[in-house]
Amino acid sequence: MTPTLILAIAGGVLLAAGVYLLLERSLMRILAGVMLAGNGVNLLFLVASGPAGAAPLVGEGAESIADPLPQAMVLTAIVISLATGAFLLAMSYRSFQLEGHDEVADDVEDAIVRRRAEADLSSEAYIDTSGPDDSSSDDSESGGRSDGTGVR
Repeated sequence: MTPTLILAIAGGVLLAAGVYLLLERSLMRILAGVMLAGNGVNLLFLVASGPAGAAPLVGEGAESIADPLPQAMVLTAIVISLATGAFLLAMSYRSFQLEGHDEVADDVEDAIVRRRAEADLSSEAYIDTSGPDDSSSDDSESGGRSDGTGVR
């Protein structure tokens, strides 16, 4: 196997492991997943940028010079992943201070929306915008109360 193929496989494995860890509920595992996925993408990006070449110096042949753009983009991605990792680490530490663990809790509003969707209930803030001429129908047809709000 060529070194490029080995690097491509290693990048794919890093990316797959990172995505797997991103699906966990612990912030430390999410942090590890972000770091692994970021390193995997950086490795794949450098492998896809082509073969290594000489430094871009004046007087060199154009065919032997390496393209510096992928290297600059990977360097920028490393800085961004470092900042993201620091943010996730601070969030994990603060969550551990407040709750005693770093598990991501379910959002209360998401649970309410999920229950309403399962029960197929309309929102309490729903207002029937049909005109006054449509109010002659009874409640079973309009799906709401007799005051025209449309709330069930």
